[in-house]
Amino acid sequence: MNNTPVQQEIVKKYIDQLQIKDLGKASIREIVALINFIEEESKTKFIRMEMGVPGLPPAKVGVAAEINALESGVASIYPMMDGIKPLKYEASRFIKLFMDVDVEPASCIPTCGSMQGTFAALLVAGNVDSQKNTTLFIDPGFPVQKQQMTVMGHKYESFDVFDFRGEKLRAKLESYLSQGNINSMVYSNPNNPSWICMTEEELQIIGELATKYDVIVMEDLAYFGMDFRKDLYTPGKPPYQPSVAKYTDHYVLFISASKIFSYAGQRGAIMAISDALWNRQYENLQVRFGSKPFGFTIVMQVLYALSSGITHSTQHALAAMFKAASDGEFNFIEDVKEYGRKAKIMKDLFVSNGFQVVYEKDGDEPIADGFYFTIGYPGMTGGELLENLLYYGISAITLKNTGSEKEGLRACVSHVKRDQFDDLEKRLRLFNENFGH
Repeated sequence: MNNTPVQQEIVKKYIDQLQIKDLGKASIREIVALINFIEEESKTKFIRMEMGVPGLPPAKVGVAAEINALESGVASIYPMMDGIKPLKYEASRFIKLFMDVDVEPASCIPTCGSMQGTFAALLVAGNVDSQKNTTLFIDPGFPVQKQQMTVMGHKYESFDVFDFRGEKLRAKLESYLSQGNINSMVYSNPNNPSWICMTEEELQIIGELATKYDVIVMEDLAYFGMDFRKDLYTPGKPPYQPSVAKYTDHYVLFISASKIFSYAGQRGAIMAISDALWNRQYENLQVRFGSKPFGFTIVMQVLYALSSGITHSTQHALAAMFKAASDGEFNFIEDVKEYGRKAKIMKDLFVSNGFQVVYEKDGDEPIADGFYFTIGYPGMTGGELLENLLYYGISAITLKNTGSEKEGLRACVSHVKRDQFDDLEKRLRLFNENFGH
């Protein structure tokens, strides 16, 4: 392996310097720091697939609206805690037109990215019932949500959904929910990191069991509408973005501007709480926070304490982007289809050089091409594969880091440029020549 693009000594040096004991468990930010050091010393430009950040320009309609809002003087004014009225109205309208789900504007709350929304919702859900002290993650999933649980000191359990698709999901979920200690379930759809998409059958199972066991469902829609196998764009006409909201009335939806509008830097998202859950009174919330209603507690007790609302100008940007999409003037899905086109090319390059896609199907249907895909290589753990790929100037994160029980890596396509595909192909071919069986 002396012919690798990156000297092994450089890689090992910075792994030691950053005190990363196990690459298989390294955080995303640790991997980012590691690659930055290796790139600088080795003078080798990496194929960087470790960080899930947008690779497209921000939506112009949002930028224009935010500039206009700033010029009008909103920077000097505190916004209302529950959000400006135009945003609440447009968020509710967007959800109706693209999901066929009714959520009142009052229940649509802007948050500093979905990260703040999930933190607040998990914190409150963890206190609705003194007997229900545990959150269940349907993995694989976004690692930082579990870090949020650790910061809060809350308990959680998780399982890898890989072997429990379709009707098998029912018995698996029931094995947890029947214990009586689960207050909420969390999953992303489309999924980070595997890009699996829950089927209608699976969403119905989740919804039915949530109702049966009185559990709150938290649906992370960071990649809203990005299952490119279906045309989910036309406002007000099917097919719609699939959601558990069709099957239970105790849910929280998180819709982020970061990926669908390429607006990650402004930290804007909507937490949409079902009307039934918004108004529900919990005696234990009175004990913990001094107020009984779920929605009021999230906004006026938790979000108020966290940030006292989100950036005023960003709210105007969000309102404008939702409105333009709902009016049919801004096809945000067409804009982000580039991720799917790149994913197909990149997956083909990996597979043709000895790799396999780890999460490859939704039911009987091949998985969509999108923001992420998963890769494994015969005979290697995820940690071994990651370290070996670093010698070839290719970076990613391990699936173990996401709650997966499978060996392999999550690859993000967003920051891989098309002019890097030739380099990627050469490096993968060399990798396979050195490791192929």
